[in-house]
Amino acid sequence: MAAPKKGRRPAGGQGRPGRALALILIAMVALTGGMFWSGHTTPRLGIDLAGGTSITLKAKAEPGKEDAVNETNMNTAVGIIERRVNGLGVSEAEVQTQGRENIIVNIPKGVDEKQAREQVGTTAQLYFRPVLTYAPSEPATPTGSPSGTATPSASASTADEGEDDGKKDEKSATPSATASTQGRAVSEALKAPSPTPTPSGSAPPEATPSADPATAALQQKFTELNCLDPKQRAAVGEGVKPEDTTVACGKNAIGQWEKYILGPAEVEGKDVDDAKGVFDQQRGMWIVTMDFTGSGSKKFQQITSKLSQQQEPQNQFAIVLDGEVVSAPSVRQTLSASAEISGSFTQSSAQDLGNILSYGALPLSFDTQSVTTVTAALGGEQLEAGLIAGAIGLALVILYLVVYYRGLSLVALLSLMVSAILTYVIMALLGPAIGFALNLPAVCGAIVAIGITADSFIVYFERIRDEIREGRTLRPAVERAWPRARRTILVSDFVSFLAAAVLFVVTVGKVQGFAFTLGLTTLLDVVVVFLFTKPIMTLLARTKFFGDGHAWSGLDPKRLGAKPPLRRSRRTTATIDPKEA
Repeated sequence: MAAPKKGRRPAGGQGRPGRALALILIAMVALTGGMFWSGHTTPRLGIDLAGGTSITLKAKAEPGKEDAVNETNMNTAVGIIERRVNGLGVSEAEVQTQGRENIIVNIPKGVDEKQAREQVGTTAQLYFRPVLTYAPSEPATPTGSPSGTATPSASASTADEGEDDGKKDEKSATPSATASTQGRAVSEALKAPSPTPTPSGSAPPEATPSADPATAALQQKFTELNCLDPKQRAAVGEGVKPEDTTVACGKNAIGQWEKYILGPAEVEGKDVDDAKGVFDQQRGMWIVTMDFTGSGSKKFQQITSKLSQQQEPQNQFAIVLDGEVVSAPSVRQTLSASAEISGSFTQSSAQDLGNILSYGALPLSFDTQSVTTVTAALGGEQLEAGLIAGAIGLALVILYLVVYYRGLSLVALLSLMVSAILTYVIMALLGPAIGFALNLPAVCGAIVAIGITADSFIVYFERIRDEIREGRTLRPAVERAWPRARRTILVSDFVSFLAAAVLFVVTVGKVQGFAFTLGLTTLLDVVVVFLFTKPIMTLLARTKFFGDGHAWSGLDPKRLGAKPPLRRSRRTTATIDPKEA
């Protein structure tokens, strides 16, 4: 008789179920620990459950520039819209792309719908304005020295001759300006077209009351402006025209808010032909390059010619996006068709500024496709109804399993519990990770997944019962049934996942929540069946209750109508002793 080959597991081998169970246990512990460590122990709720406003925007390109609707431009638009939403003082708002040309803005409850639509639905306004003066956005003190000419965070120069003049740390050392000093600075800046700042260290001139009511109002507005307040930052640019002198807020290089007095806009965003953050190999630093259109070059040459003759801070121009200063580089010389902004940029900050500058020239606009407002009370009712529906569906599945499969229902319930824990933990982690929010369609997807998961158990249980009906005992039946059940389960789950993937790709909005949850739970079904259901079934087959086919095990051979045990017939050969013959 030939000996069996070493290193090869016999057909229907038991395998090592302990390894699979240990693997899924480690995964559950790790994911649960990550959930508690992140501080997000509950899934994020969507607008339809938590209450709020959901706005769907569709990008529209100018005629002849259809290729402008691309991933880069859409991501830039998302960043700008997110800045606007944050300007409303909103926390936990969601701004994300869906599909190729849609942007979804989900704003939690507590925000005025009309104001939200105005903020996210209008085209971004980008202007280049000369800086007249600025000061740290801090409460004014009765005593103190005037704000000096702090060094800007970046400098502007020609593309081939620029140097890094940025000295970020000097700004933070500038003392706060007093209210009277701020008033004098505003008054003097508005009186002369080319104001000259007070030399550092000299005493400022005595304040003179302004005869112009507009100048006095601007002085007061600048003095009282608190850029630390999100509501004031959002309202500071309302109703301001490009030709107006205005106040604005912006962050300096170290992230502190500052307030500015800005002159009329000299260059518009549409005058920028192209802008991008690039790495200068010669100087070993990140810079932002700008190219202007024909008319934009003339405008930029005129303004830089004036600014290059001024002292700081009047030699700076502010890049203002939606009323907020995103950068305020100083000018060292007259510039024209091309320029660069250099300073202590990182790759991210240089590319972000380049995207903002180029967005002013993007031939994009957005149409509001839909606006949905849900109250918190209605969202709570919908969530409660969804949970009740899920509980009823789960109860019916459990009742069916207990009545029909008896002891095997324990395996199914444990598997459902493992699947539910993994689903909950992953959903809680996906909230802060990718912005996933549990909405009502997603809850429906989770409910549907209960049936898909239970179907996998039923397929495996029926295959085991078929093997017992053929006369096999439980332990070999569990192993022989697995290959056949595995193929069926994989094919079934693949079809479900494919349907979910197609639905996710071709739809937008809340339907994607259903598709995403369905796809996620389908993948988890495969994981649970392979790493938990099959190994636990292998272990239970070794117990007396299930192995001997107890009447309440669900695997009683008599109840299943099993055939007599399969036995191999043995042939006996009679031999005759020659002596007896």
